[in-house]
Amino acid sequence: MAISTRIVNLLFGRPLATSEERAEHIGPIAGIPIFGLDALSSAAYGPEAALTLLIPLGLAGVQYIVPISTAIVVLLGIVYFSYRQTIEAYPHGGGSYTVATENLGPNAGLLAAAALMIDYILTAAVGISAGVGALISAVPSLQPHTLQLCLGVLLLLTIINMRGVHDTGVVFMIPTYLFAGTLLILIAVGTWNVLAGHPHPVTPLPALPPATAVLGFWLMLKVFSSGCTAMTGVEAVSNGVMAFRDDTRKNAKITLTIIIVLLAILLIGIAVLCRAYGVGATDPGGAHYESVLSMLTRAVMGHGWFYYVTIGSVLLVLALSANTAFADFPRLTRAIALNNYLPHVFLLRGRRLLYSWGIYVLVALTALLLTIFGGVTDRLIPLYAIGAFMAFTLSQAGMVMHWKRQGGAPFRMAMNGLGAFATGITTLVVLVAKFVEGAWITALLVALMIVAMRAVNKHYLRVARETDLDRPIVAAEVTKPVVVVPIDRWSRITEKALSFALSMSDDIRCVHVQIGEETDPFCAEWEQNIASPLRKAGKCVPKLITLKSPYRYILQPVVDYVLGVEKETEYHKVCVLVPELVVRHWWEGVLHNRRADLLKVILLLRGNRRIIVINIPWYLDRA
Repeated sequence: MAISTRIVNLLFGRPLATSEERAEHIGPIAGIPIFGLDALSSAAYGPEAALTLLIPLGLAGVQYIVPISTAIVVLLGIVYFSYRQTIEAYPHGGGSYTVATENLGPNAGLLAAAALMIDYILTAAVGISAGVGALISAVPSLQPHTLQLCLGVLLLLTIINMRGVHDTGVVFMIPTYLFAGTLLILIAVGTWNVLAGHPHPVTPLPALPPATAVLGFWLMLKVFSSGCTAMTGVEAVSNGVMAFRDDTRKNAKITLTIIIVLLAILLIGIAVLCRAYGVGATDPGGAHYESVLSMLTRAVMGHGWFYYVTIGSVLLVLALSANTAFADFPRLTRAIALNNYLPHVFLLRGRRLLYSWGIYVLVALTALLLTIFGGVTDRLIPLYAIGAFMAFTLSQAGMVMHWKRQGGAPFRMAMNGLGAFATGITTLVVLVAKFVEGAWITALLVALMIVAMRAVNKHYLRVARETDLDRPIVAAEVTKPVVVVPIDRWSRITEKALSFALSMSDDIRCVHVQIGEETDPFCAEWEQNIASPLRKAGKCVPKLITLKSPYRYILQPVVDYVLGVEKETEYHKVCVLVPELVVRHWWEGVLHNRRADLLKVILLLRGNRRIIVINIPWYLDRA
């Protein structure tokens, strides 16, 4: 085995046969870190996003976090029941895109597809930048290297995910369960202190600023919509149902239930403790910024080892939360490609049974986004959450139509209808509130992606229309082609091309371009090396076509001749055999002209259905 192959196998794992796919399927234990990391990690920044908008209200603002978080959890519950029904009705995955397409039509499906793809790209970018940002807040000296750290984390995630679903789940188990476990312990201890009646901070907390505003209706909607960023990622399980082992529906629903229950506990627990301990957000751009989770952990558990373990798990999970996008983006692009709205390359499975091209595109776009915004989270956040809520709304509206077509299920229709209304309002609030800050970019990208997907679909429809055949082959139309062989000199390469031409047709035309006024040696050798031996053997003698080129052009005269022959021959196909030397090393290629490659490209671009181009390679011996 070559060293390069060993290195690839070490990094990405050995290639998997199709028959080994069953071993790559996962259960709920591995499913939680693969599909739930984004949703669970949002507990670290969702409540803080809401509390940040409540800073102008001072201490009173902290009191509102519990009812707002409760409303978010109620909406989360509605979305949860909707996606349980989606998993049951659509066990082959696809999530919001499949539901919207089948129940609301292709236009709604494309809207959901574009929204979800953008959301997954932003999920990867925001997750990585948030994790690196948290690391930099702990180690400020790393700030000049923000972008490099972000791209390094992206590379690490790519390598891990290219190893396959099973290996990815194993790698992410420890940070995911450490994160959930430390926060649950924090909430349990804090709740015990609250119930015992003495929720006093173990270490001093920064004083909350005096109130400079009151809670109005618009501010309440903005706070609610910002807090709803904690719901991004909950659709992931419904998109990846096929990744679970049998019974796929049962395992997917168990995984979704655990993720939602954990997230709800974390959101409510953090909100209750923030109010009890008087923990509010600090200005993200201020000199004394500290995250809400950091202050809450200090208040409940002190500044000891547990604090560092908790914050360490938060940093790690935030950076790795982009993994949800790696798990779902390739599956989503596959579902879209199945309907001919994305290139069919997204249907191909790689060496580890992954839809590798989905991962390649996700990595490229995420790297581009991180580079454009310098890896800074605050610049990316305004673009975030719109796609997720748009997908929520379309999915639940689609499920309403699904139940209606199934004969009606009033309670389920009411639940999905309520969810569609609530998430639809949230989408509008987020779009309006953050439009100027950058949400317009997301809206524009969604529109552009829909236009691009329609163009792809139009191309595939045209190809199918022109290539589909509903009749058997017509024997009378099977005729030998006119064969054209460009020749520069007599050589082994020329001999191979002519031998192949003689086996194909009786009408062979050898085209030679003469660029000088002096006698061309090839013309003198024609009778001796080609014509005379073929006559003696009783074989067809090809015609020699000599084209004079006073301006020393080689390719254009050949192309013009081929096009002329195609016009002359009304029924016959024109087959152009292109002799070509194939070298063994890349550096040897620069020592030879690439006329053969250029000729093929020109003929493919300027030709038509009756012109066939065949490459005749002569492989240079290694010795």
